[in-house]
Amino acid sequence: MDIVLYALTAFLYGGLAVAGWRAHRHTAAEPALAGVPSGIAAPATPRKSPDMGGLGRALLLVALLVHGLLLHTTIFPQNAMIFGFAFALSAMFWLGAGIYWIESFFFPLDGLRLLVVPLACVASLLPLVFGGVRVLSYSAAPMFKLHFLIANIAYGLFAIAALHAVLMLMLERRLQRMRGMATRHTGNGWLASWLDTLPPLLTLEKLLFRLIAAGFVLLTLTLVSGIAFNEQLVDRALRFDHKTVFAFVSWLMFGALLTARRISGWRGRAALRWVLASFAALLLAYVGSRFVFEVLLHRAVV
Repeated sequence: MDIVLYALTAFLYGGLAVAGWRAHRHTAAEPALAGVPSGIAAPATPRKSPDMGGLGRALLLVALLVHGLLLHTTIFPQNAMIFGFAFALSAMFWLGAGIYWIESFFFPLDGLRLLVVPLACVASLLPLVFGGVRVLSYSAAPMFKLHFLIANIAYGLFAIAALHAVLMLMLERRLQRMRGMATRHTGNGWLASWLDTLPPLLTLEKLLFRLIAAGFVLLTLTLVSGIAFNEQLVDRALRFDHKTVFAFVSWLMFGALLTARRISGWRGRAALRWVLASFAALLLAYVGSRFVFEVLLHRAVV
């Protein structure tokens, strides 16, 4: 049953990714501006990426449902729990793709799907290569399941926010190059044509900080529920291991970012790099530490 779900998930994500990139290449191959000499750069007009349409949205929804069922059956088999860094990445990008699907109804984010869907496809197959470990019996406790759900939704929000930050850095760099090359040919490579399909920087920035604010609230709930569950389990509120330390570091960094944004309107490259550094700390809190223990050291970690 599981292998069928793996195959169907990969087929749906992969088919949508291939169809999206083929449609994008077809659009990019069309002349951006008829009659412009080849040695002169055309005006920087946004290029619209082909929309998925109703069928594409429906297929992505089916892919998300199948991927969600796959995660449930593989992480929680018969009242147990199996988890690891590959499962964490798979869940993270499943939630990221789901957040994109919701966002796409309100913002023109068709260019973003060309990145999100292939990543979700690859992440969904990682548990086949890197199996997880069986978590202790407390995984069946309702408090732990709630903590697990909130944590993964927070990770998904921050994952899609980190992708936004990367795209914004790339888009800002391209705009700066175009300003300095107003009378020269700027190139029509696949990367440039793909960046042209993205929404304006102000739209991406607005959405970025919405994602970070929502993720920060859920990360706060994750830490609070984790403290409550740990106290219920071992009569101690905090256990200062690598996971706890990096989680609190990430929480402080995202909190500082939101505070600076609210007080002084912090923005630009420095803010985007701070987003990526905060997300890196969050990855080290769980995914990174599990990768080191499970793959490099071959040790189980809870």
